[in-house]
Amino acid sequence: MIDLTDFEDGKPYHGRYKHDLKKLQKRLEHIQVAHIVHGRPAVVMLEGWDAAGKGGIIERLVTKWDHRHCQVFPIAAPTDAEKAHDFLWRFRTRLPEPGHIVVFDRSWYGRVLVERVEGYASEVEWRAGYEEINAFEAALIDSGTTLIKIFVHIGQKEQDRRLQARIDNPWKRWKTGIDDYRNRAKRPAYLDAMHDMFARTDTGGSPWFVVDGNDKKAARIAALDHIADRLAAHVDMTPPPLDPDIARIAHIALDD
Repeated sequence: MIDLTDFEDGKPYHGRYKHDLKKLQKRLEHIQVAHIVHGRPAVVMLEGWDAAGKGGIIERLVTKWDHRHCQVFPIAAPTDAEKAHDFLWRFRTRLPEPGHIVVFDRSWYGRVLVERVEGYASEVEWRAGYEEINAFEAALIDSGTTLIKIFVHIGQKEQDRRLQARIDNPWKRWKTGIDDYRNRAKRPAYLDAMHDMFARTDTGGSPWFVVDGNDKKAARIAALDHIADRLAAHVDMTPPPLDPDIARIAHIALDD
């Protein structure tokens, strides 16, 4: 049973952050190549509080990846066109092709979080959402797609500090809006919804991984390490062999 109060220590990262991050990114670079070579699709999905650090994790996750084979989708409120379909439609249209990795910054869990708490979905709709989400994820996994679900948690004091920093820095004010403070005021309701979400969707095929985001460096390393482990576990990590014809032609050309 996941309890978010277990993820509020905010212990500083005690390793060599830059060195460890660079090593992880090199490993992730190799993992992406394995996905490309073997045609393996994957979805990495991040949920969490406003100002929890999801964007910083994603930035460091994809920095060494070939962007022709990965896509990042920041998820906002659905458009009118998207509302004309079921709530999962806009995610189905963004699922990865073979050899591609897709990263979602927020996700289909909006149905049982923000839509539930803010009243955008009826109780019948958000309660049905759990079963629909589990079926969607099961089908995704059955199709051969790796699914990784990350939740980034921060305490109220740390969230307030980061929200204030966004107000104080004129170049970060664009990152905050009225919704941040409306959501903050309903923190108990969101916590209830989050714990229900974990209880109903933390399945064997697609478990949740919670990151203590109160220290940004520790959170980034923890998230990237977990993502690397999960991706590598579902793809052949043997380096691809060199095509003999290419080797022969390259030998002739480069020795000329």
